[in-house]
Amino acid sequence: MQAASTRRRKKPPLAAVVPKGASPASRRAPVLEEVIDNVRQDYLDALPIAAAVIAAPESQPAFVDAANAHFRRIGGSDKETCGTRIDRVPFLQAGPIGCALTNFLNGETAAHEFEGHDGQTIGGRHFTVRLARLGPRLGIAKRCLISMIDKTAQVETEKSLRAEMLRDTLTGLPNRLAFNERVEEILEHPNFHEGTHAVVVVDMTRFSRVNECMGALAGDELLITFARRLFSTLRAGDVLARTGGDEFGILMRLERGIDDALELAERIKSVLATPFRLSEMEIRVDCSVGCALLTQCVELSEEVLRNAQFALKRSKQTGRAQIYEPTQAQAARHRFSIETELRRAIEANQLTLAFQPLIDLPTGTVSGFEALARWDHEERGPISPVEFIPVAEESGLIVSLGRWALNAAAQTLADWDKEVGKKLPLYVAVNLSAIQIARDDMSAAVGNALKSSGLEGRRLTLELTESAIIQDPLRATKVLEALKAFDARVAMDDFGTGYTSLSYLQRLPIDVLKIDRSFVTGMLADRDSVAIIRAVLSLADALGMATTAEGIESEELAKALTELGCSHGQGFFFAKPLHAQAALAYWLARNA
Repeated sequence: MQAASTRRRKKPPLAAVVPKGASPASRRAPVLEEVIDNVRQDYLDALPIAAAVIAAPESQPAFVDAANAHFRRIGGSDKETCGTRIDRVPFLQAGPIGCALTNFLNGETAAHEFEGHDGQTIGGRHFTVRLARLGPRLGIAKRCLISMIDKTAQVETEKSLRAEMLRDTLTGLPNRLAFNERVEEILEHPNFHEGTHAVVVVDMTRFSRVNECMGALAGDELLITFARRLFSTLRAGDVLARTGGDEFGILMRLERGIDDALELAERIKSVLATPFRLSEMEIRVDCSVGCALLTQCVELSEEVLRNAQFALKRSKQTGRAQIYEPTQAQAARHRFSIETELRRAIEANQLTLAFQPLIDLPTGTVSGFEALARWDHEERGPISPVEFIPVAEESGLIVSLGRWALNAAAQTLADWDKEVGKKLPLYVAVNLSAIQIARDDMSAAVGNALKSSGLEGRRLTLELTESAIIQDPLRATKVLEALKAFDARVAMDDFGTGYTSLSYLQRLPIDVLKIDRSFVTGMLADRDSVAIIRAVLSLADALGMATTAEGIESEELAKALTELGCSHGQGFFFAKPLHAQAALAYWLARNA
């Protein structure tokens, strides 16, 4: 309190001086001013935050009229600051707070609040500053109260949390969010020019195998070592970040165009040539590399990264570094659109089945029909299965699409029976995808289709490709045995185009081999194709299997295959795929 009393006895610079012989009222004025000064100082000292009264006389520099101890400490001094010009108070002189204070005094705003700092680069302090205008006093027209709440701890904590949020905890590299921010800075820079920067995405191959076989700790060790090797390939100024589980992004400046990115890919391949040593084991790791240029057409950093990932996908297929081409994104968007609308079409039961006749070649009668999914879009018109089936397999929609096809095909055959008034000597064939074999409970799916339609299992043939067996032979064997329990027939589609082991044919319960159209179409002019077909037919005969030739488009082909001993055939020579009623009419006419 002694220090406060000393401060109070010191008069402000512009305090009135009472002349000798003044009136009593005039003599009381200084006393009143001193009382006001003391009350004002008591108010300032009682505040738990830094506060001061700033005065700005006409045509004179603004100065600190009164201040509490908190304000003086921020100013860098515990001594009296009253009367000090604001341009001589360090934090008001060096920082943006002083500039805002001067603008406020020169303006007319009643109050102003903002976030500011003291201007110090190292160890700077941050405040919430509020300026409030005060009335005039003793000829000083412009006065204000400045109050400052110290938020340094909060700001530093936020900075620390943000730094943590932008860092990958395993490798210490910037994460995807930080990487995108750096790319955004380049895109938004006023001097940005196309072709000066690129984003390169590197994805480690076989990483999941390491995790499965050696555990997560070994996987983490591999990621850290992989990141170090990637870092060693960078030039000064390049930025490396971990953008996914085993995916890394590089933001690089291009001096010689795309050649710089391709050279980086070569350097990366080179440093990965040396085996990685993990827990007494040496493993070799390769990678795929995709690159995308930063252009004016791209507005978001996430889009650049996505473009590089499109190229990365192609790199996984080709084994070489790939540069993004705009058509890739267009194709991906188209596939996504197809996926979205196909999902709705399946849910709304908007797909139909077409039925292609399966002809008994020796007799010329119709033995059955192959059910084929068809999609007639209400706006786009017919969409080819070549377009939507791969999308369904990639997205997993093939499971629900396959179940729908099973149920619809079985029900159609049952409806034909009711229409004719007897059980027709017909079967219906439905294609199964390798994805269905891997993900769906095919036994339950087939069982439900037969139960709901009332169809016998022997009237259902399930066609699967060689790839469905090769991907997981053990599961495929279990699935086929379960299907045979329903007395359903099994056909291997596109035989001869894959790598089926003869031992699989011997072990698996397969009833029909379907000879791929690639051998059938040109067999009349190609002796090799004839030799292959003879071999397939001999193999099927030895194993007790029937055969079906696909792609018969002429009478000559039909006769040649019949002479070779092929039991069944299908193709445009007999009929194109027909809708349900037309298919039934075709059977009635052909088998009359």
